[in-house]
Amino acid sequence: MTPQTFVRRSRIDAPLGALEAWHAREGAFQRLTPPWEDVEIEDPGRGIAPGSRVVLRARLGPASRRWVAVHHELADGVGFRDVQEEGPFGSWEHEHRFEADGPDASWLEDRIRYALPVEVLGEKVAGRFVRRSLERMFAYRHRVTAMDLRRHMQALDRERPAGVQTAQLKVLVTGASGLVGSALTSFLSTGGHDVHRLVRGRAPGQGEIAWSTRPFEVRPEDLEGADAIVHLAGENIAARRWNDEQKRRIRDSRVEVTARLCEVLSKLERPPSTFVCASAIGYYGDRGAELLDETSAPGTGFLADTCRAWEAASAPLAEAGVRVVHARFGIVLSPAGGALKKMLLPFKLGGGGPVGSGDQAMSWIALDDVVGALHHALLDERVRGPVNVVAPNPVTSREFARTLGRVLARPAVLPMPAFAARLAFGEMADELLLSSALVAPAVLKRTGFRFEFPGLEEALRHMLGR
Repeated sequence: MTPQTFVRRSRIDAPLGALEAWHAREGAFQRLTPPWEDVEIEDPGRGIAPGSRVVLRARLGPASRRWVAVHHELADGVGFRDVQEEGPFGSWEHEHRFEADGPDASWLEDRIRYALPVEVLGEKVAGRFVRRSLERMFAYRHRVTAMDLRRHMQALDRERPAGVQTAQLKVLVTGASGLVGSALTSFLSTGGHDVHRLVRGRAPGQGEIAWSTRPFEVRPEDLEGADAIVHLAGENIAARRWNDEQKRRIRDSRVEVTARLCEVLSKLERPPSTFVCASAIGYYGDRGAELLDETSAPGTGFLADTCRAWEAASAPLAEAGVRVVHARFGIVLSPAGGALKKMLLPFKLGGGGPVGSGDQAMSWIALDDVVGALHHALLDERVRGPVNVVAPNPVTSREFARTLGRVLARPAVLPMPAFAARLAFGEMADELLLSSALVAPAVLKRTGFRFEFPGLEEALRHMLGR
């Protein structure tokens, strides 16, 4: 097949050294993988060191293909290149080039020389598909690189949290394999922070700490010396239909585990200076069109009761002088998981639409802004107590469906009636699908947090590559 060349070049508002370091650190490859791609990273390799191998498994429908790329040095510039050793292309060589643009900015250039496999029929059609895929992918990659470096560079100018001696934090993360946790740990690692994941059910590897939630077990000495803890672990509330046992698991995985963890942390010789604990806007219950901020009273219902108890469980740490942040997450959007992933197939098939009346408020946030908000909470001493982690522009269920349909170029006119939602999901439908919470991110706005994706359509287009 005829070799082709693809090039994308972008100016990045960060010094050349920062751009190089970002790519060399653990987590960069995960940050650069578009969330719409069905790719499993089997081995991210040893950064960009020559000879390091990245191993992926890319899926297309029921089939999958292993892809192995080996890193090499650039012979005539700053950066690195990777060459396909095994994979879907006839040949593939990808040059990552970095160039200074004065002391405070740099140029990022991706140059790919590739050939389709010889067995491909319809080279012209396949070639156009590959070209469009590369354009989508590298537009996303360059946006993420610029966004992450901007956040990391801004963090260097901030006053460090009390008790922290360096710009880099030692951060412990529970729930690190989840949607939010995996994105956060990758982001923090690319910023040079010392990230340790608390893992369950297997022997810990490098940068990991063993713990158990059922029964609760963790060695206090493994937690000593951390500057901050981000506690994201908890039973997936939408994993299965609710019954008394499932509701108990949901509550215990949050309230009891948080209480036990905080008890251990409060007794450390040197407790962390910051504890960021997940919560949710379920705290406010079903409130119709009432505008809610962090000072609003709690609502009623299972989720509201659980969130209230969940936040109260960290009281021992606050009493010990630790800065505690309760991150009340809205609907976190990413095609890699959560609500959006479940919506995509019916919407792509033209069967999407609002749930119930369509008038209920949906307080959403893009995953990249969740990561940014947690980073902001770790570094800004003014952020404490409840923090609504939501975008500044909530929409109704009807508006959400129309916007997603427009981005996907599909109709979105088939509603799910309330009775059908209750029939399919039981009590969970009333608390997750049919309730309304119009939530404002008052604390984030007051403390100067910058949303990269304040509007729904721009957020969806970014994360879906549209």
